[in-house]
Amino acid sequence: MKIEQIYTGCLAQGAYYIESNGEVAIIDPLREVAPYIERAKKDNAKIKYIFETHFHADFVSGHVTLAEKTGATIVYGPNAETNFASHTAKDGEVFQLGDITFTVLHTPGHTMESSCYLLKDNKGKEYALFSGDTLFLGDVGRPDLAQKMGELTEADLAGFLYTSLRTKVMTLADDVIVYPAHGAGSACGKNLSKETVGTIGNQKETNYALRADMTKEEFIKEVTDGLLPPPAYFPLNVKLNKEGYESIDAVIKKGAVGLSAAEFEQIANEHNALILDVRHQSEFIKGFIPQSIFIGIDGGFAPWVGALIKDIEQPILLVAPEGREEEVIIRLSRVGFDNTLGYLQGSFDAWVKAGKETDSIVSVSAGTLAQEVKEHQVPVFDVRKPGEYESEHVVNATNTPLDYLNNYISEFPTDKTFYLHCAGGYRSVIAASILKARGIHNLIDVAEGYSSIQLTDIEKTAYVCPSTLK
Repeated sequence: MKIEQIYTGCLAQGAYYIESNGEVAIIDPLREVAPYIERAKKDNAKIKYIFETHFHADFVSGHVTLAEKTGATIVYGPNAETNFASHTAKDGEVFQLGDITFTVLHTPGHTMESSCYLLKDNKGKEYALFSGDTLFLGDVGRPDLAQKMGELTEADLAGFLYTSLRTKVMTLADDVIVYPAHGAGSACGKNLSKETVGTIGNQKETNYALRADMTKEEFIKEVTDGLLPPPAYFPLNVKLNKEGYESIDAVIKKGAVGLSAAEFEQIANEHNALILDVRHQSEFIKGFIPQSIFIGIDGGFAPWVGALIKDIEQPILLVAPEGREEEVIIRLSRVGFDNTLGYLQGSFDAWVKAGKETDSIVSVSAGTLAQEVKEHQVPVFDVRKPGEYESEHVVNATNTPLDYLNNYISEFPTDKTFYLHCAGGYRSVIAASILKARGIHNLIDVAEGYSSIQLTDIEKTAYVCPSTLK
């Protein structure tokens, strides 16, 4: 028996490859399926099952394409309805894979079809639980996504999740290995561990949601407290996962087209295409195509695309580091953005050589910001998440979280210069590019963000909960 966790940091997502006696199961595959097929060929094995733990919201699964290419059966838990050939399993149904078995444990709560897959070894011993978004390390799946799709309330879902965990998961032996679908950084939970493999016993001891003395009412309150709204693209990805999608091969063929500067400009105008610049932020601020949006490929790329680009069918043109264009197209497709029309051949240098108009962003050090705040009390905008801001921030700085920047546009001054920062310099450049595309140019970026600001003598403060005040 072989178990391989295939972890994708950008999505904080774990897919799984399990092989036994020449047969393979893939759990929650990514959109690009070639690596799974090649891995099975290397083992001289056949992919028999594609187990889906639920209809994913944060990425487009590779289940449809993988089934088409291999003939494998797509398996979902109870309540799942799809527009493609799949097997809707019953609670407790057993699937044989070589010398091992998988038992479906229906665990509604994150969504109504959510299920875990319990692997038993060749001796029938309970060995591992592929827990999907039902159980993470340190957390459980957020129960508000189905509500956003017009189904049950988050309290209803949380109540179902409480029962699922206590009747299907916590009853398992402490030594059963837990393989979750996500780790820290995923928007599918709020307190996920950086670890990606654990045990049932460890989770019983450390996971706040698995406290033995926890009542259902306490569980519902704690699990639903402090949830930020899910990204706008989540229901769109669910729809694709339920109904099917275009082959990744076709998406790459359409998008991997090198364009001259003139062709690039013409297509941008004709299709009202979004110009997405994915170079490093240090390169972007020096020069970029006017109106283009920066989301760097080496940051949390795909989730930020999904959070900030509202139309999943938006035509996109790429400015990318040379040689990484196809990678960008694939990573866009992971979150359902399949309408890439091409990329600038020769990257931004080609635009400059063609004599086209460019724009740039002024960026200064944290020391310069500190001096300006002291001498001129300049306005400062912090685009980190509310929790980061509340932990510590520059006195009088305004928190305008990048996730919801569009809701704060009216708060940015248009008649005087303001400063913009995040934690390390990535998110603030995204924010700056969006503001400049909206016609707000009187901004200055703070290089390296709060990681450098906190080393200066600039006055700082932290949010204090009113209940702690005497």
